[in-house]
Amino acid sequence: QVQLVESGGGQVQAGGSLRLSCAAVGRTFSRHVMGWFRQAPGKERELVAAISWSGGNTYYTDSIKGRFTISRDNAKNTVYLQMGSLKPEDTALYYCAANPSPVLREPSRYAYWGQGTQVTVSS
Repeated sequence: QVQLVESGGGQVQAGGSLRLSCAAVGRTFSRHVMGWFRQAPGKERELVAAISWSGGNTYYTDSIKGRFTISRDNAKNTVYLQMGSLKPEDTALYYCAANPSPVLREPSRYAYWGQGTQVTVSS
């Protein structure tokens, strides 16, 4: 089992940057695919980025390509989401999640979830 705690959210102006962190407790962190999801008010939760066990494979949803970067440090049991060129439409509650399968892009495979961290981008 993996327990996840997100941090790094906040309020920022459009064009700004934030880095989200997700610290994991659990001996099997390095064997989990990690993903960042977000949910805006009135919208469904969406997978925005994912990273493989080794960090060698990544996935990004089209709306954040070129602006966000996902990375992980298995020695620190932490996954990051570096967000740049933020837009008001990036405003959402951001969750990290752990997936014990090797499939990055299937949301149903993510079994463990953090509580979320709020990101608010003002225009």
